[in-house]
Amino acid sequence: MKKSMLLLIAVFFIGISNSFAAITIRYYNKDFKDLVIKFTLDGNSKEVKFDASKTSSVTIQGSATKCYLETSCGKIEIKDGDTIEIKDGCIKVV
Repeated sequence: MKKSMLLLIAVFFIGISNSFAAITIRYYNKDFKDLVIKFTLDGNSKEVKFDASKTSSVTIQGSATKCYLETSCGKIEIKDGDTIEIKDGCIKVV
């Protein structure tokens, strides 16, 4: 009985920690226009907006620690804590 209760509590806390996960990306957009990019996280596609001529951070909610951004220059993998640079609509991890 005690073991099953401890196991249940452990599974509960693992589930809670995953539900609060997110990917935070620091970015510098060198372009003079906003950029809206499609990304894939947890198998779902969404969009994220990067403001023009700005250095900032963006947080993408989900349970994964990496996502894939789709740009006109190709698909790129971004991990939590990465810093990216946007120039001419292309993204580069720096």
